[in-house]
Amino acid sequence: MKDEKKRGRPRAFDAKAALAKARDVFWDRGFAAASLDNLSAATKLNRPSLYGAFGDKEDLYLDTLEGYRQDGMDALAEALDPSLQLRDNLARVYAGALAVYLHGEIAARGCLLIGTATVEAVEHERVREVLGRSLSDFDGAIEKRMRLAVESGELAEGADPQMLAMLASAVMHSLAVRARAGDSRETLEEIASSGVELICGSARQS
Repeated sequence: MKDEKKRGRPRAFDAKAALAKARDVFWDRGFAAASLDNLSAATKLNRPSLYGAFGDKEDLYLDTLEGYRQDGMDALAEALDPSLQLRDNLARVYAGALAVYLHGEIAARGCLLIGTATVEAVEHERVREVLGRSLSDFDGAIEKRMRLAVESGELAEGADPQMLAMLASAVMHSLAVRARAGDSRETLEEIASSGVELICGSARQS
């Protein structure tokens, strides 16, 4: 399969740059509305080269989702630095998310996964798998930090790390949807701040 994909690649092919351009198209238009002409124009690859490099349109879309998921996990790991207070961690998570969600040449894009993959997950099994795995990975990373917070006394002994992690993720999902719907930065920052207070409300005062 990989050998087949390589046959159509131009000599100066930069897969990472091409994927970034394709991701922008999917992010703005969604999977269904992103045409091969749109993708070809954005990546500067003709159709044979596009197919040769990435396979069909769904393969290309999945590649962009995987790259987005990994970028998200890297950003999450940095934001959840355990040397910081939990509320600082969450504030950094939400600030980083908003920097992404509010970006866009036409309007705020929100989250690539929440904004596009949730639409396609019903009919596309592979998209559903990437979406589910991504959400699980994000929850798991946050849950790990929540468990440390319980162990260190930042959160009450009876706090449920798994549920708190899902709540923290739910706030992020809401920010993504509301950003795409046009809510102001001020409103989104207030939601994020309230989410931090809600989650850290059981934190013990030092």
